[in-house]
Amino acid sequence: MTTACQVPTINTDDLILREYRETDFEAFAAFGASERARFVGGPQDRWSSWRSFMAGIGHWTLRGYGMWMVEHRQTGRVAGRVGMIFNDSWDEPELGWHIYDGFEGKGYAFQATHAARAYSAEHFGLDAVISYIDPENTRSVALARRLGAQFEREGRLLGTPCHIYRHPREVRR
Repeated sequence: MTTACQVPTINTDDLILREYRETDFEAFAAFGASERARFVGGPQDRWSSWRSFMAGIGHWTLRGYGMWMVEHRQTGRVAGRVGMIFNDSWDEPELGWHIYDGFEGKGYAFQATHAARAYSAEHFGLDAVISYIDPENTRSVALARRLGAQFEREGRLLGTPCHIYRHPREVRR
């Protein structure tokens, strides 16, 4: 039996948000093994990265939405991941982002998250979503605020204290 899932493609000026490809795994694993992943469960070994990679694919199949791989249009390199995730025990769906080494500080995180948030509100009904952010992750806090998200409350994610930011509505009702 085969379960297939169509992942929509989103184009921005500099980026392509698209499905996972096996060729993306090396960049994914490099991020997972790096200190940059400390706010999202890392650093992790290659096997744990593989399981996380496969979970990202499975999320699309189970929920009908998930995180996109972010491809830098000009170079074709994988620049990160961005999208909606709703794992077991979470309060509600979250807009999450991981920007890979060499792509930070160029506005790509804002471009990708804004596009993913707008698409998810319009097509998946995921609007005014949250982001779980470690308060020490100052770059993610700054991005959330730039996206118009507001601190809502303190919370816990997988037993770790975090701050919960609420994003503004995309779809006006």
